[in-house]
Amino acid sequence: MIRSLVLLAALVLAAGVTGSAAAATHPGDPAVGRIMVYTCHGCHGIPGYRNAYPNYPVPKIAGQHYQYLVTALNEYRSGDRAHPTMRTQAESLSEADIANIAAYLSSLKK
Repeated sequence: MIRSLVLLAALVLAAGVTGSAAAATHPGDPAVGRIMVYTCHGCHGIPGYRNAYPNYPVPKIAGQHYQYLVTALNEYRSGDRAHPTMRTQAESLSEADIANIAAYLSSLKK
C-alpha cells in the first residue's frame, strides 16, 4: 500500500514537473515513461544501465524517434513483428503506456 502511494505521488509530482512543450510535441508523458522503462534498461542500453544478457545485438532505443517507437511497440503487441520477448513485454502495455514510453525514450540523447 505504501509503495503504491509513493508511486502515485511520484507520478503526480513528475506530471507537474513535465514541461508543456514536451506535452505539445507528443501525446505521451516522458516523466511517466521514465518510470515505466525499467524492463527495457538491460537489453537496450539506456544510459547508465548495463546487462550481460542478451549476448546478441539489440537496438539502442534511447533517442529513437517517437513515432518509430510507437509503431514498433504496437507491431510487437499485435504480432506483426516477431520477437517473443518483445511481444510478451508489449502485450501488457496500453496505448497510453506506449505513448509515455515513446515520449521518454525519444527525449533522450543517442
